[in-house]
Amino acid sequence: MFLTPKRIFRSVLISIWFMVLVFPIMGIRIVRRVPEYYLDRVLAVGVVIFFLSLLWAWYFEVYKERGETKGIFSKIGTTCSEFSQKITNEESIQRKIVLVTLLFFVAFPLFSSMYQTTIFSLAFLYVMLALGLNIVVGIAGQLVLGYAAFYAIGAYSYALINQFFGLGFWICLPIAGIITIFAGLLLAFPVLRLRGDYLAIVTLGFGEIVRLLLINWSSFTRGSQGISNIPRPGFFGIELSPAETTMYIYYLCLLAAILTIIIVARLKNSRIGLALQALREDEIAGEAMGIDLRKTKLAAFALGSCWAGFAGVLFAARNSYINPTSFTFMDSAMILSMVVLGGMGSIVGVTLAALVLAIMPEYLRAFSEYRMLIFGLLMVAMMIFRPQGIIPPAKRKYYPTALENAEKK
Repeated sequence: MFLTPKRIFRSVLISIWFMVLVFPIMGIRIVRRVPEYYLDRVLAVGVVIFFLSLLWAWYFEVYKERGETKGIFSKIGTTCSEFSQKITNEESIQRKIVLVTLLFFVAFPLFSSMYQTTIFSLAFLYVMLALGLNIVVGIAGQLVLGYAAFYAIGAYSYALINQFFGLGFWICLPIAGIITIFAGLLLAFPVLRLRGDYLAIVTLGFGEIVRLLLINWSSFTRGSQGISNIPRPGFFGIELSPAETTMYIYYLCLLAAILTIIIVARLKNSRIGLALQALREDEIAGEAMGIDLRKTKLAAFALGSCWAGFAGVLFAARNSYINPTSFTFMDSAMILSMVVLGGMGSIVGVTLAALVLAIMPEYLRAFSEYRMLIFGLLMVAMMIFRPQGIIPPAKRKYYPTALENAEKK
C-alpha cells in the first residue's frame, strides 16, 4: 500500500519544513516599519509541497515495482547526454548551430528594445567572466571563490586611469588586462602549495580584501560613493545618441565574448591547456610526466584574471558608474555557478549556462517576490538531475592507428 501513515507523516513534516523556510520570503512584509503577514501564501506552499512529496514517493514506488532501474528523469538525462555528444561529434551540426546563433545575436538589437539589448550586453560580460573562471576552475581544477576581485580591479583600473591620466578606453583596455595579470600572479605565488578547500578560503579572503580596500580607501577610490562619469568607448570620434551608444556597447560585448570563446577553446587544446588539464586530474602524475606545476598554476591564474580584467573594463564603460557593491561575493558565487552548471571544462556548456543564469533573473522580475526562490529551485533541480552540467566536456580520444599510418608515410 502506498499511502501509509508513515508516508503521510513524512510528507507533512516536509511541507512544514518548507513553510518555515519560505515564511521570511513569502509570509511577511514590512510596510512603514509595520509587519504584514500573509499566512495564506505560506499555507498554499505547504499544501503544494505535501502533494508533490506524495507524488515523488509514488513515482519511485511505481518504478521500483516495475523493476526498472532508470526513471523518466534518468532517461531525460541520458537523452540530453546523447544529444550533446552528437552535437560535439558532428562538425556540420556545430557549424549550423553556431551560424544561426551568431546571426540571431547580430540582428537582436534591430528588433528588440534598449532594455533587452542592455540585458544581453551584460550577459555577454558574464560569458567572458565564466569562461575566464573556467580556465582556473574547470580546466586547471583550482577552486577560486574570489573571482569578482579581478573583475573589480579591471573596472577600477580603467576608471582611475581615466580619472587621473585622461587615457581613453582603448588604451586602458590592455593596461587593465596587464594590471589584473599582476594581481592574479600576486595571489598565485602564496597559494602554489594549496589545493581544495584551503585554496578556496584564501581566494575568498582575497576577494573580501579587495572589496574592503575599495570601500575604505576613499581618498583614492571614492569609497562607497563610487566613480561616476566614466567615458564610454568612442567610435572614430562620431557622436552617438543614447540608443546608438547602447547598440555600440552591445556589439563590443558580443565581439569580446566571441573572441573569448575562440581563444579559450584554442587554449584548451594547446600545450598549455593540456598541462592545465593534467594538473586538474593528478598533480603528482603531471609532475612525474615533466610538467612544471609552478609555472602551470601561475599561467592558470594569470590567464583567468586577465579575462576578468577585460570584462571589468567593459562593465565600467557600459555603466559609466561603478562602486564596490557591484563586486561582492555573490558575484563570485554566481560566476562559479555558471561554470559548475554548464559543465566544468566545457566551453559550450559554460557559455550557455552564463547566458541563461545572467538573463533569467531579469526575466523573472515579473515574479519579483519569488524570483530568487524559483531561481534556487531550478538550480537545485539541475544539481539533482544533471550534476555533470548542461553540456559536459567531451573526452579526448586517441587513435593509435592514425599514428601508425603517419609513421608509414
